[in-house]
Amino acid sequence: MMPASRSHGVDRRTFLLGSAAAAGVAFLPRGARSAPAPGPNEKIRVGAIGVGGRASLLLEQLPEGAEIVALCDVNVPRAHAFREAKGGAWPVYVDYRRILDRADIDAVIVGTGEFQRVLPCIHACQAGKDVYAEKPLTLYVAEGRALVKAARNTGRVVQVGTQQRSMEINRLACEFVRTGGLGKLLEVRAVNYGNSSPVPTPLPAEEPIPTGLDWSAWLGQAADRPFSAQWMGWMGWRDFAGGEMTNWGAHGVDQIQWALGADATGPVAITPVTEGPNGQVVMTYADGLEVKFILEQGPMGGAVFVGEKGKLEINRNKVTSNPPEIAQKLLEAVDVAEEERKWSDALALWQARHHLQNWLDCIKTREKPVADVEIGHRSVTVCHLANIARAVGRPLRWDPVGEQFMGDAAADALLVRERRKGFELPEV
Repeated sequence: MMPASRSHGVDRRTFLLGSAAAAGVAFLPRGARSAPAPGPNEKIRVGAIGVGGRASLLLEQLPEGAEIVALCDVNVPRAHAFREAKGGAWPVYVDYRRILDRADIDAVIVGTGEFQRVLPCIHACQAGKDVYAEKPLTLYVAEGRALVKAARNTGRVVQVGTQQRSMEINRLACEFVRTGGLGKLLEVRAVNYGNSSPVPTPLPAEEPIPTGLDWSAWLGQAADRPFSAQWMGWMGWRDFAGGEMTNWGAHGVDQIQWALGADATGPVAITPVTEGPNGQVVMTYADGLEVKFILEQGPMGGAVFVGEKGKLEINRNKVTSNPPEIAQKLLEAVDVAEEERKWSDALALWQARHHLQNWLDCIKTREKPVADVEIGHRSVTVCHLANIARAVGRPLRWDPVGEQFMGDAAADALLVRERRKGFELPEV
């Protein structure tokens, strides 16, 4: 559990901003204050954990069936800026547990970085809140399984932000491949997404912590270190992210898993074919099909599926084929004008309103959402496996049931990461 907030640029008044009663409220045990699902005509009350760039877009796109109740961000000025830009009067917290303590919040959107994400998601499930978790879902494989267990044990609805699952063209295209539309699949070609960089040695020189930033809370599970503005570009550093392999790869691999009918499983072998941290990797599934991460350019949000009857390229809200008749016939089943209308705004590439709507609908029905937590965990696991194969530089055999490597303790050690004291995962 997160330790008591250290100052690190955040004064006590700012920490308690918006709720004088926040001080001293303990984190709730599992199931505390868990309320019945909102009725058909009731608005779902949402708390935001993280109010950065992507998180702000999610809040802006929140459908009318939900309302924002409170904001939380370890970078307080960022939350203030969003609140002021939207003319809101929401309380702002630094410690996400203050959000989870509130009985008037039904669900949370966790739009933090991937290294900060799983712990608040698990705590949210234990506090009886449903969760929308951005992608990439996890920093390493083992914490993903812990989150799935937490969601199942508490009966929470957890939607992962792979919004292409809510795009009609993508749904039809993946179904077409999965049901044999291309005949027997011969191979899948995917973008060779890049990796993140190792932490530099020596560490960057210490800089003053910006006012309003709780540096310890921002670091979360990562090892302690002096503040440097370099770390704020966290996606490029291995301590905090898996690079584009987990960033865009979370979308592209998700489409591969969907099209292969592999939502509850994964490959059985991973083979690095070129050396280095950004080397090409080939994955083999149980039926012998190879997924090859070899393309220098290609569909970032999908892959190229090669079958006996032709080739189909699936990308975000888009399909092309050779011969072209394959894609043309697929699109005949889609109301193209309606899809263009739904995704036509300036943020179409990042649109999530319809994906959020599916989450809200499932909160009321208690059904699994289209990008359920197990699906998100399995998809990003494939991305982690690619980076692990690059790291060890040798072929690996993977057990997708036990989620461990076969006969390779050194590779197994990379399925987990040491977490900083005070940020350990709870028992689930």
